[in-house]
Amino acid sequence: MREKIKHLLIEIDSFTTNSVEELESFRIKMLGKKGEVTILFDDFKGVELSIKKEIGQLLNELKTKTQQKISDLKELTESSREVNKNFADLTLPSQSVSIGSRHPLSLVKNEIIDIFSRIGFTVSDGPEIEDDWHNFSALNFPDEHPARDMQDTFFIEEKIALRTHTSSVQVRIMENSKPPIRTISPGRVYRNEAISARAHCFFHQVEGLYIDKNVSFADLKQTLLYFAKEMFGADTKIRLRPSYFPFTEPSAEMDISCPFCSGKGCNICKGSGWVEILGCGMVDPAVLDNCKIDSKQYSGFAFGMGVERITMLKYQINDLRLFSENDVRFLNQFKTEI
Repeated sequence: MREKIKHLLIEIDSFTTNSVEELESFRIKMLGKKGEVTILFDDFKGVELSIKKEIGQLLNELKTKTQQKISDLKELTESSREVNKNFADLTLPSQSVSIGSRHPLSLVKNEIIDIFSRIGFTVSDGPEIEDDWHNFSALNFPDEHPARDMQDTFFIEEKIALRTHTSSVQVRIMENSKPPIRTISPGRVYRNEAISARAHCFFHQVEGLYIDKNVSFADLKQTLLYFAKEMFGADTKIRLRPSYFPFTEPSAEMDISCPFCSGKGCNICKGSGWVEILGCGMVDPAVLDNCKIDSKQYSGFAFGMGVERITMLKYQINDLRLFSENDVRFLNQFKTEI
């Protein structure tokens, strides 16, 4: 029995593991109902009386060491498992990360800003909730002027409304700056219109303003021709058609040669070879005077375009509602865009 105890002590001292399963198997092997230590205690009954005390001490020492060994290994194993919870398994295959994309309206807006910034236009911003002066009156919209009927407005109070155009930003710039002024005003605007594939109650505009001495309609035309060629290609042509806006005189709407059929006629341009993209004109002298700019010394031009309109032409999108529905299937198509 002494040799058996000695052999088990050596086995217990040499045993090591970091596996909960292996440790449990070792415990059962030694201290289970049919474990080796348990069997030795059963055999202790038949030991001769003369060596019973000695063997009893050895058995107690064996059992104590076994229990201590199991306790120590259990503590180490649990500690190791706790540490491993805080670290990723670097051997596991990586998970693919879904890459987002910029919204098509943001892509086009940034491209418009970049084009005009290359010819000296700065970017200006203003509030989306505007007073009547900046949104209407300063822009030649008297209280009873029929031009007010052109824009259905979301009124918050009698003289406070959600801006219907970013021309209100231009008024603020003219009031607080001295010519020369060369700026564009991108932003969201609101009009009380029924939502459809071609109209929405909110949309985005980029409006431009240039005021200096001796500014002419030729400067306006050359600026817009430059923009059209940069945005839609070097072969793009433009035409200006007489129109009416309260804050510009003379006023015009600008068409470009259809980028899809190169002016030959298609369903996009309805066979005409031209598509409208913006309105423009020379700043009305009354608007300059309203903003404390001497209309006898300075002149200027202004233009405004819908970002949605440009985006629909650029990417051949036929439903305005797609821009605000956040359909991932639609947005994923623009992942390759810069």
